[in-house]
Amino acid sequence: MAQLGSVTPSSYLPFNKVVLGTEGICITVCFFPSSLPENKILVEQPPRIMAFNENATLACKYAYNGTGNEFRASLNKGADRAVEVCSVSWNGSFHNHHSNKDFNCLVAVDSHKKEVNFSLWKLNTDQTDIYFCKIEVMFPPPYISNDKSNGTVIHVKEMLCQSPIFPPATPFWALMVTLGFLAFYSVLITAVFVICWWKNKKNRILTSDYMNMTPRHPPGPKNKHYQPYAPTRIHTEYRSWEP
Repeated sequence: MAQLGSVTPSSYLPFNKVVLGTEGICITVCFFPSSLPENKILVEQPPRIMAFNENATLACKYAYNGTGNEFRASLNKGADRAVEVCSVSWNGSFHNHHSNKDFNCLVAVDSHKKEVNFSLWKLNTDQTDIYFCKIEVMFPPPYISNDKSNGTVIHVKEMLCQSPIFPPATPFWALMVTLGFLAFYSVLITAVFVICWWKNKKNRILTSDYMNMTPRHPPGPKNKHYQPYAPTRIHTEYRSWEP
């Protein structure tokens, strides 16, 4: 058994054990390796992503300290990784992108942050599955790829059809007030028209003159000396000198 404070060295295990001999207590302290073994790639990706409006972006971070200068990153669908969704190859400046015809995918590489972003859009519910990021060193030899990661479940929810939005209905009382106003206005206009017509007709009757008419010949034998006459209107003039 090791003494107090002694550490069991292990360059390949993700943690080391520290044993306190005097107390008989074993404490496990995790130490992440400060440097990766050469020619090894580690990939980190989120466990789950919810597609928003049929769109999703999967960020795959990788760690590599080798001498490779030509890489390839791909996104694979399914537990058996049978379907390659899209991929990209780069060597520092040149990027070559490829996408599956059944997917809408765009890949963005950030070599400084060592991160590859896979952007997917117009996803459907049938494409809900687990997706794996794969990073490969293509040149120089030897060929290296990351170990199988836990993957990311991309869940695509079904889009609900939005019901059409109708304008708010006009309140019943407002409709009745409008109809009442129109009816009152129509009656008022009609009454004014009738009154004006009646006054005009009355004025024409009062101001009309009598027409001169010749009387008919009296019945009986004709009188040769009879002369028809026309009544004349007697105009009475006011004379200031008369009493």
